[in-house]
Amino acid sequence: MADPRAIAASILKEVLRGKASLATLIPNKCKHLQTQDSALVRELCFGTCRFEPLLSACIKQLLDKPLRNKDYDIYALLLLGCYQLSYLRTPDHAAISATVGACQTLKKGWAKKLVNGVLRQYQRKSDLLTQQLQWWQVDAHPQWLAEQIKAAWPEHYQQILDANNQYPPFCLRVNSRFHSREDYIKLLPAELKNSTCHFASDGIYLEKAVDVTSLPGFDLGWLSVQDEAAQLAAAILNPAGGEKILDACAAPGGKTCHLLERQKDCNLTALDNDLQRCEKIDENLKRLQLKAKVVCADAINTEQWWDGTAYDAILLDAPCSASGVIRRHPDIKQLRKADDIGKLAHQQRQLLDALWPTLKEGGRLLYATCSVLPVENELLIAEFLQQTADAQVLSIPIEFDQQNNSDQAAHWGKSQNFGKQLFPNNNGHDGFYYSYLLKTAKNDQAKIRQD
Repeated sequence: MADPRAIAASILKEVLRGKASLATLIPNKCKHLQTQDSALVRELCFGTCRFEPLLSACIKQLLDKPLRNKDYDIYALLLLGCYQLSYLRTPDHAAISATVGACQTLKKGWAKKLVNGVLRQYQRKSDLLTQQLQWWQVDAHPQWLAEQIKAAWPEHYQQILDANNQYPPFCLRVNSRFHSREDYIKLLPAELKNSTCHFASDGIYLEKAVDVTSLPGFDLGWLSVQDEAAQLAAAILNPAGGEKILDACAAPGGKTCHLLERQKDCNLTALDNDLQRCEKIDENLKRLQLKAKVVCADAINTEQWWDGTAYDAILLDAPCSASGVIRRHPDIKQLRKADDIGKLAHQQRQLLDALWPTLKEGGRLLYATCSVLPVENELLIAEFLQQTADAQVLSIPIEFDQQNNSDQAAHWGKSQNFGKQLFPNNNGHDGFYYSYLLKTAKNDQAKIRQD
């Protein structure tokens, strides 16, 4: 099967049924395709997932009855057909014809008439159909997620939802062990328009996405791809020489490597419970010419991997809803469910509780998620602090905007009682949360109780 639309429909069918992610399915389904066809499959899949809640609500108005479960590939064809008509530059007649033709490739010739009819109705009535929808459908989000974001951030929810529907910017992290950001910019091709990140001192935005392996020095470890918000972790933790550091839930190793780029003389352990993802950490370390101890184990079960010597600092980039990076992973809208959030918050708390005893007195722990939901962030940290006598909040250091000639700090994120919340930003950073915690010494705890 070499028809890009049929392949995209087969991928979307699995995503819509919650069977697998785009990141898993696309490489397997596209490995034998030519570059142009592979790019089309990717665009159709990512774009359709991005707007599926809106497109599905429109299609349901046009179907006389729901399609059978075994015909989810045809439903996926309808979705990607409508996506082409609304968001791609493909001429309408060509988009409809090619999508109808994919029915034959899928060995469901009976569906040609149905697909043709629905797409032509959508072509004529899309504006009218949209007028009949609820606000979360117009904003192309599942109802439960849109309502949680609106409840949490009534003044910011529209910005968050709009940013989730945008294409993410392409952000690089320069390896400061080889070049300063400013020196590396001079090495970039002149036609490659770029700008520096406001808050991450090693970050560069490119105006257009490129094959990163084609950039100067990629194979030599001079740069990596990493969002600006994620780059702030290493700056906040700011490792010192000789420190023993744990990067928990470390795969694929972007933050691990950034910590070592800033301080190669620390003793760093990268921990993750997925063997294949641990191999990815090793690959990144090798390319960037860095060294760390990589351990495959469940962070919660400390008896399996901890040697009993306490850490000076811990980075806990906890598994989360990923509600702050939907623009990079739009299939989150299909794969994540409302009841996942409580389960994730429980896991996050288990990780905090398990890792805290491995931190030395006077040590620091940086809790991070790529989520905008308070139950995974501020509310969870508030509960942890209330129930953990030797934990207190540290102020988060602020990086300076190196393009700003004033001596004022460039304020980033929305300050919370126990951390910083970043919202996804058009042409800027992803959504992220950081809370910086100190493990107090016993005499400090006694003083706090007396006060």
